Amino acid sequence: MTQASKLAAPPKAAQRPYSYERHGYRVEDPYHWLKDQGYPKVDDADVLEYLKVENAYFEAAMKPHESLVESLFQEMKGRIKEDESSVPAKDGDWLYWWAFKPGAQYRTWYRKPVGGGAEQIVLDEVAEAAGKEYFRLGAMEVSPDGKLAAILVDDNGSERFKLRIRDLATGKDLETVTEVGIGNPVWSADGKAVVFTEVNENWRSYRARLHRLGTPVAQDKTLYEEKQDPGFSVGVALTQDRELILIATSDNATSEVRFVPASNPEAPPVLISPRKTNREYGVDASHGKLWIRTNDDHVNFRVAEASRDKPDMWKTVIPGSDRVYVRGISAFKDHLAITERLDGLDQIRLRSYDGKEERVRLPEASYTVSLGSNPEYDQAAYRLSYSSMVTPSTVYDYHPDTDRLETLKVQEIPSGYDASQYATERLMLPTRDGKKVPVSIVYKKGFPKDGTGKLFLYAYGAYGYAIPPSFGASRMSLLDRGYAFAIAHIRGGDDLGYQWFLDGKLTKRTNTFNDFVDAAKGLIDARFTSAGRIAINGGSAGGELVGVVVNTNPELWGAAVADVPFVDVLNTMQDESLPLTPGEWPEWGNPIKDKAAFELIRSYSPYDQVKAQKYPPMLITGGLNDPRVTYWEPAKWAAKLRATKTDDNLLLLKINMGAGHGGKSGRYESLREDAEAYAFVLTQLEQAGR
Repeated sequence: MTQASKLAAPPKAAQRPYSYERHGYRVEDPYHWLKDQGYPKVDDADVLEYLKVENAYFEAAMKPHESLVESLFQEMKGRIKEDESSVPAKDGDWLYWWAFKPGAQYRTWYRKPVGGGAEQIVLDEVAEAAGKEYFRLGAMEVSPDGKLAAILVDDNGSERFKLRIRDLATGKDLETVTEVGIGNPVWSADGKAVVFTEVNENWRSYRARLHRLGTPVAQDKTLYEEKQDPGFSVGVALTQDRELILIATSDNATSEVRFVPASNPEAPPVLISPRKTNREYGVDASHGKLWIRTNDDHVNFRVAEASRDKPDMWKTVIPGSDRVYVRGISAFKDHLAITERLDGLDQIRLRSYDGKEERVRLPEASYTVSLGSNPEYDQAAYRLSYSSMVTPSTVYDYHPDTDRLETLKVQEIPSGYDASQYATERLMLPTRDGKKVPVSIVYKKGFPKDGTGKLFLYAYGAYGYAIPPSFGASRMSLLDRGYAFAIAHIRGGDDLGYQWFLDGKLTKRTNTFNDFVDAAKGLIDARFTSAGRIAINGGSAGGELVGVVVNTNPELWGAAVADVPFVDVLNTMQDESLPLTPGEWPEWGNPIKDKAAFELIRSYSPYDQVKAQKYPPMLITGGLNDPRVTYWEPAKWAAKLRATKTDDNLLLLKINMGAGHGGKSGRYESLREDAEAYAFVLTQLEQAGR
């Protein structure tokens, strides 16, 4: 008897007739009503009651496992240093850092003078979050003279941030600039104005504005508004030399950048180069030049330079390479710092302006590394963030003059951690179309490679976002219980270069799902596990992945956890009123105009492909205020699964009623949700006798 059969009957959503026609197809959608027609306001009594009943069912199903959830939570919490803090970073006359007070859910931000003196509190997130169900600091930028801070805060998970200007001497807010901010604000050079971006009613970052301190917001000047393409999003940034404010507009495949002087942000924006479909470029500045990263003539990007007076005349500095994937550039005083991947492995390359180059040498064969906090233009050393599957997060300063890595901090695991007890491997597993997909795997030494092992398999596979082979303290709770933890670096991410991303989008989207299934089968062939002993997890677009593979290969999985899953793909990609839809068409295709895109998306969309078959035990999560994956996607999917599947395996839906895409806020609350997911996996595989 399964746990599901011991519970009261699971919730059953009503089916209400609804259908539409497109491209000669009639699509039936009996759970369409779960989308509140007043969204983003959700007050439909039937919808709220259904979500309430689902949450109650989740609580009832998890109640017998409260002690396990609590044990897992305490283990995870025990691996977090109560008074964790960052390494101070110098920015002008100040050293800035954050720290947690023991027991606190949120950070406190501090600074002190470089020359010595008392520390000051810049922002106390604990005080800011008091009395709020949800709190997230979106950004905090201190003015050039160090007297003010521009602070963005979201207090409901909607990702519409309030931008306030705070006097750091008194801690008082001087003014509220906008209620619908997003991204990072940028100060003018004189500290008397701030440039920021706003979202519209559809949660699209559509314009950059300039606010002069002390003036009515009604007088704020629009520096740029995206009117050409509703799928483009606008963002602002300050170049490393702090001379230019960049105003970028882009979707997932095409970009366009303008600049204004930080000393005169009201000057007419200078367009660097007009947008060209499927060409991306990003910009930094130093020594009076623009430094440009672009994929205009090579899929893995080249680096070019241009003058400010002829910004569209690009001269190649570093040509594109089949082996080297250029991921980003930062233009410091002495070096161009280039983040890249060589044969899929992270690298930091420093190129002096006379053309001399060096790569930072790192201590392990497989790892992840990135530029850390380097706020100044003239950095004496470069701050790096590093970890591996067995090495906790480490902060280095790299000294280029002596080619030396200085260890500043290694993540402390208060409850204890001995790296020598764990092993990690990087496998290259064959796919059905002749490629090889990398898989990073970690396990406790002694893990059986005879097919009896249990495996937790994670992936994302979209938007060119690579899941790094990094350290995760929470996963120790699985490793110490005999599980292996694996990350499949599937197409759709850019793990093996930009082409790896392109080969998992649009008409090639199914490569992503096939790679995941083939990676699982490869791990079975390598005797790490066997069918039915694999728990899978993915979130957002990774939740779409989970939704697809439980439809196509349910026999492989012992349990599935889908976090805020993008599963109602066909309907969402036809709803132009939703925040992200137009900007997503370059990633998934436009099923409104393109019949082939409609047919392809329909062929894999998890909600549309639910069928009468056995499914593994499943935990599905969502957030009522989530603007990225709206709450009704997981709700509709769960409802259809309940009505269609032929097994009595446990299916749970949990909707956070006061949170958004990232789940609950606070470092401990998010851990509790991890503990619930792990408890679900552990109990379901155990009950199945696996």
